[in-house]
Amino acid sequence: MSDFRIDQKDINRLSQIITQADAVLVGAGSGLSTAAGLDFAGERLQKYFGDFTVKYGMTDMYSGCFADFESREERWAYWSRWAWFNRFEEIPKDTLRNLKKLLDGKDYFVLTTNIDHSFIRAGFDKRKLCYTQGDFGLLQCSKPCHDKTYDDQDLLRAMISAQGYNLDSKGHFQVPKDKPVKMTIPAELIPHCPVCGREMDFNLFWDDRFVRDEGWHIAHSRYESWLSAHKMGKILYLELGVGFNSPGVIKYPFCR
Repeated sequence: MSDFRIDQKDINRLSQIITQADAVLVGAGSGLSTAAGLDFAGERLQKYFGDFTVKYGMTDMYSGCFADFESREERWAYWSRWAWFNRFEEIPKDTLRNLKKLLDGKDYFVLTTNIDHSFIRAGFDKRKLCYTQGDFGLLQCSKPCHDKTYDDQDLLRAMISAQGYNLDSKGHFQVPKDKPVKMTIPAELIPHCPVCGREMDFNLFWDDRFVRDEGWHIAHSRYESWLSAHKMGKILYLELGVGFNSPGVIKYPFCR
């Protein structure tokens, strides 16, 4: 995917439109995360998944999740890297922070299909966000047997460490230069549901097993309340980086 680029004239025009609007509803898709440097292919793919691309011929991080891994330990090694380097590492570019500056002082809300929590990391108010398709940073029962989710940051950190990544002075994992990283994790790190004992999964909208926990419902309630309160006036519907993977969430509703 190519970089999303706009020149200063476009930024000035957008700033003017935002200033004139009574409120702004941002619809954000994966293209916006790519513009912020969280690219699922290219250089980042080779940096963090070079070993997996050689073995499985992966062309991007997402499709790589569905590779025919040799073991559960190998699958979780891949998944843990996928989640950690896109959810918890520093966002490479200032794209989202610049967007926040444009929206500061405005009555806005953000609806996003992105699962990297990049808006939170860029300083956006959590009460103005609706992450409709889940979060890399949460686990759920793979069945699921109940509707609760669980933070996974500490577990992912342990998985990344077990693969041999180096932790630098700022707390970021780096690819070691002196030896290859492992492509598996210890079996004891594979998470299991505390209720039924089944293997867990990320809280992502893969299919109809997606868990909508309390936080999900609170966010959607806030989104519906915001829409209800903004039926009149100059409302700017700002679509950023939205494709056709799930057009019914943002693209089609924003065209009404």
